[in-house]
Amino acid sequence: MILAVTGGTGFVGARLIAAARGAGHRVRALTRRAQAPAPGIDWVPGALDTPAALADLVTGAEAVIHVAGVVNAPDRAGFAAGNIAGTEAMLAAAQAAGVARFVHVSSLAARAPGLSLYGWSKAEAEARVMASALDWRIVRPPAIYGPGDLEMLDVYRLAKRGVALLPPPGRLSLIAADDLAALLLALAAAPGAPALYEADDGTPGGWTHADYARAIGEALGVRVRPFSLPAAALMAAARLDRLARGAQAKLTPDRARYIAHPDWTIDPARRPPPALWRPMIATREGLVATAAWYRAQGLL
Repeated sequence: MILAVTGGTGFVGARLIAAARGAGHRVRALTRRAQAPAPGIDWVPGALDTPAALADLVTGAEAVIHVAGVVNAPDRAGFAAGNIAGTEAMLAAAQAAGVARFVHVSSLAARAPGLSLYGWSKAEAEARVMASALDWRIVRPPAIYGPGDLEMLDVYRLAKRGVALLPPPGRLSLIAADDLAALLLALAAAPGAPALYEADDGTPGGWTHADYARAIGEALGVRVRPFSLPAAALMAAARLDRLARGAQAKLTPDRARYIAHPDWTIDPARRPPPALWRPMIATREGLVATAAWYRAQGLL
């Protein structure tokens, strides 16, 4: 297939492109910055707010996989521009070019749009996709991990010291980026009706925060002591992170409100059918691979 991909320079998008090229697909990927030439991929200069670039991106494509999105933004307008307007622009480009299949990467945060601006913007983006005339598929991933991820680096660095500072007690689901990439490729190719899926590593009931922290410790070869922070302390830490790192802060007040929620496990009824996709990466093994990547990059 010829696939039009957004977010291809990010963590998930990079894994998706690698998987697509490995499967023999041709990729057309949007990029703001010049990229090195590589077999099987055509880099298209532009961004989600440049219609001419999006028209070029989708020309000749058989499916769009829309990965790009904003996780952190300073205000409501920033989330709206990145997640809502960006999705609307991709939908319009796909429809104008006659590309029927549209695979959209959302988030479990969309289930609780009143909890965070991020969740609100992802829910609004989903609504635009569902209202379109395209042959859409939506995936709500839970927490995504794997080699190449920098969002969880601070957690690993702290765990290396034997400590994990966690949200209030709760549960979460996990998925390896390579497993998510495999699902997105399957959805781009498989026939069927429009559908919304929630996918994870297959662990029934997900993971407690403490068990996840201990598993990271095992991957690092250390014993980790988990400490759950009250929601108020989490918000205070978010403000301090913003003061210390500004726009580079990983823990923002908006994210703190989101992660303090006690249940970010997937709905088993929304799992993709096994004939379409199954997770292949056991999380404990995937965490070991992630820790090894951090070490190889000199980050731990």
